Amino acid sequence: MLEESPSTRVDSALAKLGRALEQGDIEAAVNLFQADCYWRDLVTFTWNIRTMEGRDQIRDMLTSQLAVVKPAQFRHDPNEQASGADGVTDGWFEFETDVARGYGHIRLKNGLIWTLLTTMTELKGHEEPKGLRRPLGAEHGHDPNRRTWTEKREREAADLGYATQPYVVIIGGGQGGIALGARLRQLNVPAIIIEKNERPGDSWRKRYKSLCLHDPVWYDHLPYIPFPENWPVFAPKDKIGDWLEMYTRVMELNYWGSTTCKSAKYDEQAKEWSVVVERNGEEVVLRPKQLVLATGMSGKPNIPKLKGQDVFKGEQQHSSEHPGPDAYSDKKVVVIGSNNSAHDICAALWEGGADVTMVQRSSTHIVRSDTLMDIGLGELYSERAVAAGMTTRKADLIFASLPYRIMHEFQIPLYEKMRERDAKFYADLEKAGFMLDWGADGSGLFMKYLRRGSGYYIDVGACDLVIDGSIKLKSGSDVSHLTEDAVVLKDGTEIPADLVVYATGYGSMNGWAADLISKEVADKVGKVWGLGSDTPKDPGPWEGEQRNMWKPTQQEALWFHGGNLHQSRHYSQYLSLQLKARCEGIPTPVYGLQERHHLG
Repeated sequence: MLEESPSTRVDSALAKLGRALEQGDIEAAVNLFQADCYWRDLVTFTWNIRTMEGRDQIRDMLTSQLAVVKPAQFRHDPNEQASGADGVTDGWFEFETDVARGYGHIRLKNGLIWTLLTTMTELKGHEEPKGLRRPLGAEHGHDPNRRTWTEKREREAADLGYATQPYVVIIGGGQGGIALGARLRQLNVPAIIIEKNERPGDSWRKRYKSLCLHDPVWYDHLPYIPFPENWPVFAPKDKIGDWLEMYTRVMELNYWGSTTCKSAKYDEQAKEWSVVVERNGEEVVLRPKQLVLATGMSGKPNIPKLKGQDVFKGEQQHSSEHPGPDAYSDKKVVVIGSNNSAHDICAALWEGGADVTMVQRSSTHIVRSDTLMDIGLGELYSERAVAAGMTTRKADLIFASLPYRIMHEFQIPLYEKMRERDAKFYADLEKAGFMLDWGADGSGLFMKYLRRGSGYYIDVGACDLVIDGSIKLKSGSDVSHLTEDAVVLKDGTEIPADLVVYATGYGSMNGWAADLISKEVADKVGKVWGLGSDTPKDPGPWEGEQRNMWKPTQQEALWFHGGNLHQSRHYSQYLSLQLKARCEGIPTPVYGLQERHHLG
């Protein structure tokens, strides 16, 4: 008897799963999964972003959702070959629900489902106007009342927020708000993006001048318009700022720059928000049905309160306010912190002629950029991946198909390879006194980012300056206090300073919710970001997904959107579909609404 091919195994599993789900036979569906199994759903079944772990959780979800979701037509994607290696068979599939079309990924072990990913692609009857549906643009024929494209856009911009109300208001016009705005525009959901800066991209332009993307170009495309093939691998901040400004204009987004959000309040009776903004010197009240905080994954700047800050005669800045090194040549600068921003700022200050000391208060995970690109990202996001046929969409879905519960198991071997490749580099760093770590379980950068959003540096050169002493390092002791002209550590070390830069990170995103809405609403929602891994700065219990991100929260009609460019691109699709469904009155029965376990 011939051995089954990977395609045959995938086809068989999908046929059985589809038949069980269409027939409403929950037990038959559950029995297709192995005991150690995971079903990650992005909106299609749960109207949520949710991972079911184990048969019991899958059974519970199907018991709640199957009758209303009505899944059908599970079929292997004919454009994607199934594959098998190390006892695991994986493949791609298409399917439908009563209201949507979906796409998914399946992994099989011993003939049973190990991991399943289901994602919503589009809502039936509300497809994006692309491909065969793309708009004609030109209006042929004769019309004495014809209005040009420019006139229509000008009328829309003048009316929205005044004569007509947006369905969605997005607070924050960085990459997250812009990506979501583009998705909503294509779905014909009226939205306004509120941004305090004057121009799109200013949130990048106004940072320290050496800032650039630490993620490579293949990882950072925006929806609909990928970067051109000659775009630099690591884009400088001003180039990114210009791209975002261009993108906002080309995608026809309603972007209110130089606009400050002063307050927001939800009317439970009217089921709408009252959002007060200041624009062009006047107060405007917007009344959207949905409010999205896209104020950055990191939230509000975290500035430590230290004795002596009021007597220090030099300058003090949070890293988010640091302008760059130009004014600090020959000055003594103390940078408190040892993660990405701290290293970037220290290196730029050294280049500018400053006398720089980095104060490392706790250990930091370091990975060299070239090594990360090769070992950590190369299979999915690189030129070699593109040459092998990898698309951004497929790479995003492969990454999304790994449940967070077991993702560290895939990451640990990669970081062990990195540690081995760069052994001398790490030995030299430790010899210089730098405190290194590899994450709580050796899983490295990605898991640290997902768990806590901090605690790492992607080395693009600053570490060499730490190793050779060009950037002075003081590690192992926290700050005690400031004097008129120095930073004093708890071990008694006194470091003279003309400038203190607090590269001390950011608080939870719901700090903005507390400021703009109320502390009560912020507390109702709870902590934003993290997985509940019970590792440093990511307290349990286990959540299985990013807390409160891109999905319904305990506060009705309040959403959080953010993260890096990759996450802004990928998850904006699923958030926009959730908002579109509500805009069109499509039932969205949410399964497994996020519970609040921690305040912000």
